[in-house]
Amino acid sequence: MSDYKVNFRDMKSRVGIDDIAYALGYRLDRKAGVGRYIELVLGEGGNRRDTLIVSHPNDKAAQTFFRRDGSKGDVVTLIRENLSSFTVSGKDEWQKIAKVMARFANMPEPEYREDREYVKSAGKSCGVFDASRYEVKPVDTGKIPGLFFRRGLSKATVTALSPFISLIRDRNNGKFEGYNIGFPYTDGKGNEVRGYEIRGHGGYKYGFVILGMGGCSFGYQSGQCKKRILL
Repeated sequence: MSDYKVNFRDMKSRVGIDDIAYALGYRLDRKAGVGRYIELVLGEGGNRRDTLIVSHPNDKAAQTFFRRDGSKGDVVTLIRENLSSFTVSGKDEWQKIAKVMARFANMPEPEYREDREYVKSAGKSCGVFDASRYEVKPVDTGKIPGLFFRRGLSKATVTALSPFISLIRDRNNGKFEGYNIGFPYTDGKGNEVRGYEIRGHGGYKYGFVILGMGGCSFGYQSGQCKKRILL
């Protein structure tokens, strides 16, 4: 499949600033009024971290936003500011932004040559699970990443499960520097991690099971590995 061009103007008619903001944890401030403009706020009370004043709330294609500090932009600007919150890969910001836009527009995600090359290389890495390949860190329940909320997990659920889940990054994937949710696997005889089930945002296409018990280190090929697309 050849790379296809992304029409940002067309996708902007389907993805609004409010769509992205709500996914990032912003909420509508009804006290500010609902009319030609709406205010979307991030944080509660004295912990309010950001406020977006959004124009044309009923016309996604025309939506723009500004802040009281003078900064402004459109939906692409907001995605660009928060790229680290989305589990997307790409050789540059525009490839990543295109993938985020496609997801929220319910359109096929652009597939670039680099993606296909990475999957091919992952498929060749079959062997014993190598824990050193993955950077793992615990979930900070005081600052829960938006990735969990976009997968429908509440703060209470994440807090309760935090001892059993991790944030994981594949050091071999130079196209994506972010973290995904990792559910560790053991062999039932101890606490040693033998692999991870990785979950990302929305239709994350590389959310495979990683099993280290004689199977694939990336969980992409057949045999003892299980390929599981996590929708």
